[in-house]
Amino acid sequence: MPGRPHPNHTHTDHHQSGFDLDLEAGSGSDPGADQDLVAYGWDDGWDDVFASHRAAGLVPGRITRVDRGACEVVTAVGRSWPATVPAGPVGTAPCTGDWAALRPAPVAGAAGHETLTVAALLPRRTALVRASASRRSDPQPLAANVDIVAVAVALTAPINLGRLERLVTLAWESGARPLVVLTKADQAGGAWSETARTAEAEAAAAAPGVDVVTTSAADGTGLDVLAALLTGTSVLIGTSGTGKSTLTNALLGAEAQRVRAVRSADGKGRHTTVRRELLPLPGGGVLIDTPGLRGVGLWAAENGLSQAFADVEELAAGCRFGDCEHRTEPGCAVLAAVDDGTMPARRLASYRRLLRENAHMAARGDARLRAEQERQWRTISKEQRRMYRERGR
Repeated sequence: MPGRPHPNHTHTDHHQSGFDLDLEAGSGSDPGADQDLVAYGWDDGWDDVFASHRAAGLVPGRITRVDRGACEVVTAVGRSWPATVPAGPVGTAPCTGDWAALRPAPVAGAAGHETLTVAALLPRRTALVRASASRRSDPQPLAANVDIVAVAVALTAPINLGRLERLVTLAWESGARPLVVLTKADQAGGAWSETARTAEAEAAAAAPGVDVVTTSAADGTGLDVLAALLTGTSVLIGTSGTGKSTLTNALLGAEAQRVRAVRSADGKGRHTTVRRELLPLPGGGVLIDTPGLRGVGLWAAENGLSQAFADVEELAAGCRFGDCEHRTEPGCAVLAAVDDGTMPARRLASYRRLLRENAHMAARGDARLRAEQERQWRTISKEQRRMYRERGR
């Protein structure tokens, strides 16, 4: 069996026709051989789920990168291999972090060379999902089977609290645990500066119950604390220019991700990470770096909203009316908290805005589903009429 590569290995070429895959070393016939996948999150639960695939001669692997109908997977031989992805219906496309059942096949005329095809995806334990930017408003998975969603926020400008609340809602809805990472503390006077302390307090208030850690990739501030919090599989999200790739490199201890300076004109970032990529961390666990998110629409995020705004919903339990909308109703405990300064009016407004957006996306999704069902029924009816006409001849 080839030795496991250094975490910052060079990716194999997607265009190669085959590769040397030691099927004995990585074979699904020997569960013990999958132990090399433990570093990537493989456990007894995944092993149990994979049993039927193993019986069919498939091998397990984790998708580390997806790119235009192809992907890279890490297998029991400890390498990142290219794999083909058959065309499938919307919603079944793999994403970074998925566990897959892979079908190896020999390359004709190339003894010892194999290709891999994604035969099936294992059921996701968690999924970070946003509404796509398309008019169809389909759900778009950003990362699968993650344990920690780290939201990066740069200290080089005042925190956009509404955006932070949106991303934390997305994180809670995924089923993972959110974490707020304040970056670039060195550019804000240091982690102990008034700017950093104020930002920490604001972030904690906008994300109650969520850990907030202040970091600087430039001088190493907070990296040890952050590394200890990034357990299992973590995904790093945020807008461009927050220093995600620089932070990733600092955690990896190597230049795994390309970085670029923010624009001097407006301080905004420029995309350097162009796809989501899963990378092993030296101290254990794996990290998924992601491109900057310009827009993040909510998708079926009722649970995420309840957790992200648990303080609002806790106050709402004390309202006089069970269906209180916290606008003008008498006996509204939420409005009372706003009036006495216990809760910022901004936070209530953000809560209302995200509730409206989530309801709107749900309605659009329902309308799209109804339209699709009607289209299917029209197709079936048309086919039935054709059959009747043919029988009547």
